Amino acid sequence: MFNFELYSPWFLLLFLLFIPLLFRDISKQKKKGIKVPTVKNMDPNNGILAVLFLLKISKYLILSALIIAMARPRTFTVSQDRDDTKGIDIMLSVDVSLSMLAKDLTPDRLTALKNIAIKFVEKRPNDRVGLVTYSGEAFTKVPVTSDHQVVIDELKNLNPLELQPGTAIGEGLSVAVNHLKNSKAKSKIIILMTDGVNTIENAMPTQVGAELAKNNNIKVYSIGIGTNGYALMPTQTDIFGDLVFTETEVKIDEPILREIAQVTGGKYFRATSNSSLEEVYDEINQLEKSDVKVSKLYNYEEYFKIFLWIALGMLVMDALLRWVFYKFLS
Repeated sequence: MFNFELYSPWFLLLFLLFIPLLFRDISKQKKKGIKVPTVKNMDPNNGILAVLFLLKISKYLILSALIIAMARPRTFTVSQDRDDTKGIDIMLSVDVSLSMLAKDLTPDRLTALKNIAIKFVEKRPNDRVGLVTYSGEAFTKVPVTSDHQVVIDELKNLNPLELQPGTAIGEGLSVAVNHLKNSKAKSKIIILMTDGVNTIENAMPTQVGAELAKNNNIKVYSIGIGTNGYALMPTQTDIFGDLVFTETEVKIDEPILREIAQVTGGKYFRATSNSSLEEVYDEINQLEKSDVKVSKLYNYEEYFKIFLWIALGMLVMDALLRWVFYKFLS
């Protein structure tokens, strides 16, 4: 995006000098009239009157170009200079299985997670963030990027029906690890979120994913989402295709989530409500501080030379016209 500015806008006040000049020219014309008597009988189409008019305004055009040149009009673009090796690369790995529509969080687990995760991303302006979704399979929605708006847009559009059913925690973890393993960032973390237990037999084992993370210096913060006890969960659809919710016992594989966090040097959290889930993200935000410093770079394109050339061209043209015109009259 290009922005426009005047480096020295106060020079534009010189346009106020035009007021006495115009007043002087008007007064002079009223008192003395036109000194060339033959002009009245000249054909307006022969260009003489146009030349006279141009000679009258040429000084204003030249002065205008010089004043604008002194004000230094220019456009500029702003870019960021950052050292990604001093920042933190964060991969959000989100369970989007159907049970994430359970209503023990308000209005449901997935919506609560979206809103709180978006706030978390907004609080990490100097870090790169990515997004992996998983249920019975895992899929990279956004590789780690400094363009947080892309991540936020994808979080808003999370859909529990876009992947095959089931829960494969190991797949969600290993895909996130695969994207972070070659990162040069100072710190690499995965925030692994689930509300259930592994249900896919042939999926990547969570222990393997945890070891991969450990070997690549990736810390995992795991979060179990769901109340203790029972919750309204989608269990079937009716004849119209609408989800039917029934009271179902909440089952979260906490031992596995604790093991993943312990092996990788992270921490396990349990979020049983909207407020506790928000507290979890706030704590992670406090635990992972970024050292990256972002500075803005301004790239300028100057245009004062254009107006200097215009002023010079007008000055030369004025001199030539006066020479030709007065030679013609003589």
